[in-house]
Amino acid sequence: MNRLTLSIWALAVLLLNTGVTSPTVTLAAESALPVKPQTQSEAAQSVQSKVDKQAGDAVAEKRKKLIADATTALAETHKALNALDKKKNAEALKALAEVTGKLDLIVARDPKLAQAPVDVEVVTYDLLANLDTIKEVIKDAKAYLNDGEIQKARPLVANLASEIQYRTIYIPLASYPAAIKAIAPLIDAGKIDEARAGLQAALNTLVVTTDNVTPLPKLRAEQLLKQAQDLAEKKDRSKEENDKLAKTLQGAREQLQMAELLGYGKKKDYNPMYEQISEIETKSAGGKSGTGWFDKVKQQLADLF
Repeated sequence: MNRLTLSIWALAVLLLNTGVTSPTVTLAAESALPVKPQTQSEAAQSVQSKVDKQAGDAVAEKRKKLIADATTALAETHKALNALDKKKNAEALKALAEVTGKLDLIVARDPKLAQAPVDVEVVTYDLLANLDTIKEVIKDAKAYLNDGEIQKARPLVANLASEIQYRTIYIPLASYPAAIKAIAPLIDAGKIDEARAGLQAALNTLVVTTDNVTPLPKLRAEQLLKQAQDLAEKKDRSKEENDKLAKTLQGAREQLQMAELLGYGKKKDYNPMYEQISEIETKSAGGKSGTGWFDKVKQQLADLF
């Protein structure tokens, strides 16, 4: 996944349907905190590719539910608008006829369908900051709020997120088909500017819903616990493997602490998981191995989210 810098953290915005990545943004906020993304732990970096794959798999699954005719209708709408920009009126009319035909088919098949899903996108907000920095941001935000400095606190609080948002884009079938059918007469009458405005207005009525929000620290903690389990179950571990196990468990703990700081659950939800990780550290000390040690903490994590 691509990343872009936003003050002390990076907000990565990846639109899988278009492949567009937003440019670098600078946040102006009064804070004594660092303004560059902070290096993440080796443990967190080691599972990033698996987290990315998990997000991609989820989007692929959602894409299976899209309506092909609706997707075509949206693409042809953009084609018509582009044709009008190039003064290719006949091409625009042909595209609009395709849009109308596809939408009529959708409505005929399911007259009660209110919205037709046409695309899926995933937006990732990745907070590249360590725990101490996040605590300082929260402290600053609270101080501003206590002083009534709402606008100074606003950008700090707004960016306290580390998550993947899965969104679906829909064509509203109650209004979109009628709006499209009203464009052709305008083109025939030579009212091209009005036709372009009408098409853009129709596109502006697309409905975007956020179907699911998954905290990134949760995904990383899951992957780190899987890595740690594999190591903990291995007999006769080498010193390097013992060191890696310790770092991986600590990495999982830090991801859970980040999730807690960012408000993905309450402190009481996380304490039992911290206790389980500490228990695993004790059981695996000195190169000891065993099975079943991770069952409880993995279930606790699944139950929380």
